[in-house]
Amino acid sequence: MTLTAVREQRNTQQEQADELTTLCKALADGLRLEILRLLRVSSFGVLEICRILDIRQSALSHHLKILATAGLATTRREGNTIFYRRPLLTADDPHYEFKKSAFDAIDKIALGEARIASLNLVQQERSEQSLQFFTRFSDKFREKQGLIAEHSQYMTGLLDLLRELELNAQHRVMEVGPGQGELLAVLAQQFDEVIALDNAIEMLNLAKETVQEQGLDNVHFIHGDTHKALELQVRCDLVLFDMVLHHLPSPHEAFQHAHSLLNDQGKLLIVDLSRHDQDWVRESCGDLWLGFDVDDMNEWAEQAGLQAAQTVYLGLRNGFQIQMCVFQKQ
Repeated sequence: MTLTAVREQRNTQQEQADELTTLCKALADGLRLEILRLLRVSSFGVLEICRILDIRQSALSHHLKILATAGLATTRREGNTIFYRRPLLTADDPHYEFKKSAFDAIDKIALGEARIASLNLVQQERSEQSLQFFTRFSDKFREKQGLIAEHSQYMTGLLDLLRELELNAQHRVMEVGPGQGELLAVLAQQFDEVIALDNAIEMLNLAKETVQEQGLDNVHFIHGDTHKALELQVRCDLVLFDMVLHHLPSPHEAFQHAHSLLNDQGKLLIVDLSRHDQDWVRESCGDLWLGFDVDDMNEWAEQAGLQAAQTVYLGLRNGFQIQMCVFQKQ
């Protein structure tokens, strides 16, 4: 080994040692550990974290900066708001095992009751924001959806993917957020039992009208979200979210609930937008999130006990791209 190579190796080792020191210092604080426990649940803006943890913004910013510098937190911009989240851990990170072990240990410590109550309130406010949009614009749903993607633009690809899932008529299917029921009616013609789940009663009634107009009587309608489905102990072989995930207060939670709702070897199908920067959809279409990276969804799936099986991408107008992702319960 040359002298130059020896020096480079020593520099690398020193850099890794310095990074490890920074990691240890970042973890040596109770409040920062609590922030990391919270970020396991979802991504949060600074003001949301302040409310949940009952901390001043200036103090929180200091702690978030330390976590970000240590590589224990990262940011994602959603329009004018910056959300903090945990980073995606990759095997090429020299401190991968250390970070993973730290997160695993942190996650074994539950949030306190007061924190959980504040967290639930923030999630409820997000949910109400989405619900109010669909309640207000239920009569203009197709028009709003058309600003991004009409069903006709990707329905053929979606039906092709459904056929590849090797489901038979006896399998039970649930669509979460069926909109006006176009896909729901197609599913009801292919499967003996279909469940429609929506927390906006106006939208659920529109879907019911579409199904009834086609003389279909094998759809069971449930007013509520996935919490309600879990409460009713619903079990399915396929759970489908068609352009719904970006309206949910906690997309990460949707994967966990899907795992509980699925029978063994059951499948989760997510149809949604790829990550984009078109903030106008928040106001015009009621979106809470500006699409998703497939790596994020794969990680949420893995954490929930689901395995990524297939991803199909479709290009659309206005710069949007739709991704159709299949996950399977093992």
